[in-house]
Amino acid sequence: MSHAAPSPLRLSTSRPLSGTVRVPGDKSISHRSLMLSALAVGESRVEGLLEGEDVLATAQAMRAMGASIVRGEDGLWTIHGVGVGGLLQPEAALDMGNSGTSTRLLMGLVASHAVTATFVGDASLSKRPMGRVIDPLSKMGAEFIPSPGGRLPLMVRGLVPAVPIEYRLPVASAQVKSAVLLAGLNAPGITRVIEPVPTRDHSERMLRGFGAELTVEEVGGERIIAITGEAELKPQHIVVPGDPSSAGFPVVAALIVPGSEIVVENVGLNPTRAGLYEVLRAMGGDIVLENERTVGGEPVADLRVKASSLQGIEPDPSIVPSMVDEFPILFVACALAHGRSTLRGLEELRVKESDRITVMAEGLRAIGATVEEVEDGLIIDGTGGETLAGGATVATHLDHRIAMSFAVASLACRQPVTVDDRAPIATSFPIFVPMMESLGAESHGAVVA
Repeated sequence: MSHAAPSPLRLSTSRPLSGTVRVPGDKSISHRSLMLSALAVGESRVEGLLEGEDVLATAQAMRAMGASIVRGEDGLWTIHGVGVGGLLQPEAALDMGNSGTSTRLLMGLVASHAVTATFVGDASLSKRPMGRVIDPLSKMGAEFIPSPGGRLPLMVRGLVPAVPIEYRLPVASAQVKSAVLLAGLNAPGITRVIEPVPTRDHSERMLRGFGAELTVEEVGGERIIAITGEAELKPQHIVVPGDPSSAGFPVVAALIVPGSEIVVENVGLNPTRAGLYEVLRAMGGDIVLENERTVGGEPVADLRVKASSLQGIEPDPSIVPSMVDEFPILFVACALAHGRSTLRGLEELRVKESDRITVMAEGLRAIGATVEEVEDGLIIDGTGGETLAGGATVATHLDHRIAMSFAVASLACRQPVTVDDRAPIATSFPIFVPMMESLGAESHGAVVA
């Protein structure tokens, strides 16, 4: 993702937020729906796909490896797959933009196919380590030529037949788990992933939905996920629920702007993803689930949110995998809460699109919050509901969640906060600014073309 010049963003509001909105489709499910549809034989259809830059990078990569992927004018995506084992040699490097999910999962797919692929990305993605995926995939026989530090640009040469393995995850990572399972799709025999700490289970749910033979059992408090290789995937019609990570931004905005009441419709609430809402409710957040239902095997509900007096919290680190991407916006909520919040066990945040611990600490201090940074998290003394000073310019470091978190924080500041560049928001939430405007926020700054 390259941009000629940064496009600053400031949000402000002079009244409570109100209205009903829908956030874009779940990013994790969108990525996986494209990949598995591309490996099925026949025509799959996907409704509600997130059309952000990260997911579009996945679509383009699957096209480059032989799948037909077309978006209809009605927003319905149609995919004709090549079958497991049928990926073709891409003619050029696969440009992943800012998408770590695309990169790590596609490395898994390529690892067990007769394909050599080069992965490239933007400046932010090129700083992110890929070693945790390279390690298990190398054990399956794939060859890697990464840049120094296990980073992009990186070349993968897949092996057919790949070697099925049993792999215990050294860190809780749905991306690593998914990469190994996707490689196992085209490996003879059974590939097993042992998960000491549960992570989001979209891959398991969707692999089963496409007809893969996959089992999950719990032994001694660990999850053992086994997939039988040389699978034959059947095409599906997928309806993507709203992304719970994206929904966190309007939800926290409504909680911290006095008098607000909003409804966020069609939010996916998979228990391995819904930790943010559990924590916000424990802080005293008035969040009511309405119209609860199941769509495509995923629990979904509408969220009715009212402005609330939040209390500081010290969540158990065991909840981290179910909300690892939502901590930046939770930090904002904690900065406006009553009392101290102690947020630990967050080492994973240091290897996201940016070092989200340091970047959030610096930005929160700049807008008047009281924050102490520790190695594995932040300790935040809240304002007790009082507005923050604001007025500062905050660096996003090409990180979409940093940009949106400070845009939301600006709504609870005496002076608007300037986000240095709104462009990264397009990776996951291209309608973020107009959606916030529809709830009553006002945006200022140059508009991204």
